[in-house]
Amino acid sequence: MSGLCGTVDTRKTLRDHALENVTIMKTIAILGSTGSIGRQALEVIAAHRDQYRVVGLAAGQSADLLLEQADTFDVPTVALGATPGTKPSNRTMICGGDSATVLIEQTRPDLVLNAITGTAGLRSSYRTLELGVDLAIANKESIVAAGPLLVDLAEKSNAKIVPVDSEHSAIQQCLRAGTHSELAKIHLTASGGPFRGWPANDLKTVTREEALRHPTWSMGPKITIDSATLMNKALEVIEAHVLFGLSPDRIEVVVHPESVVHSLVEFLDGSFVAHLGATDMRIPIQYALSQPARWRGPSVKFSLIELQSLHFESVDHEAFPAIGYAYEAIERGGTTPAAMNAANESAVDLFLSQKITFTEIFALVRRTLDEHRTEPVTSIEQVLETDTQTREIIHRWTC
Repeated sequence: MSGLCGTVDTRKTLRDHALENVTIMKTIAILGSTGSIGRQALEVIAAHRDQYRVVGLAAGQSADLLLEQADTFDVPTVALGATPGTKPSNRTMICGGDSATVLIEQTRPDLVLNAITGTAGLRSSYRTLELGVDLAIANKESIVAAGPLLVDLAEKSNAKIVPVDSEHSAIQQCLRAGTHSELAKIHLTASGGPFRGWPANDLKTVTREEALRHPTWSMGPKITIDSATLMNKALEVIEAHVLFGLSPDRIEVVVHPESVVHSLVEFLDGSFVAHLGATDMRIPIQYALSQPARWRGPSVKFSLIELQSLHFESVDHEAFPAIGYAYEAIERGGTTPAAMNAANESAVDLFLSQKITFTEIFALVRRTLDEHRTEPVTSIEQVLETDTQTREIIHRWTC
């Protein structure tokens, strides 16, 4: 080769091209594999067995389904939070409260998909990043309770935090249209839940069955109740603040009942970029596994012609004060988001057990924010202690 226009080594170019098209199979562990997100993740992997090999599955109590999944995907190691009746002879089974974390340590996959519900998934998120393993995070409570710790840990270990929530996946994809410095705001969309348009007074009589009837998404009970109170969107505001490094005034929530626009990005020139798609969690789950590439997948298709129209509304903060709580928690920082999240988890459990009313969920979170003494976050143990103490306080208030 001579000068800038020298001859090209064609053999090298062809070799490099061939290498680029070689599929390198990655390994994955799925925590919460028997839940809604976990089951859909396995559907995605079933359609792309040449891309990912499942080396570990973890569940809380559903031993039979866990072992069925392990048989289907030939998974060598499984973890169960509960004690099983019998252990399988053809694979390793880890049992106990910290089994998901032990699973990560033993399997050392390329990617961990954390779909555990609630703060119970925090230690697993932390250990994943501590080991330098990429984390696909569907467990938003980890980010809410200990976001700065996890982000710092990811930077130190050179691991990635990949969003799985449809809204944050949408934002991540929309941001590919411009640089962070060109960003004005992000707009998180909310379906409005089953009580969109209801006045605050009418929410006092909401039943458990009514709250579990989400109009567009099929999810587990905790996240379904969070969607009914809009607390799910409140948690996502905090999550967006952490994941994208945005101040609260650059994060807005808009009600979008069709749930087709999964979120939008507004740039400095006034233009918007939106992510549209079917109400199918397999789309963001698959993108978390494939990014930055896109794969054909098993997701539901939808027609713009059949859709015909899209609607957007402001949030009724009087009826649904949870989003306001999130902005307050961000401003206070420290242990406040962890306390808010723990109060909500406890209140939702009480509502599902029919021990409190729907609107008492808001009241308990509000009282927690009023009485919580904010401290700077210094360790994962401190965050978990804040979580435990808040739950104990909620129990004393309601027993």
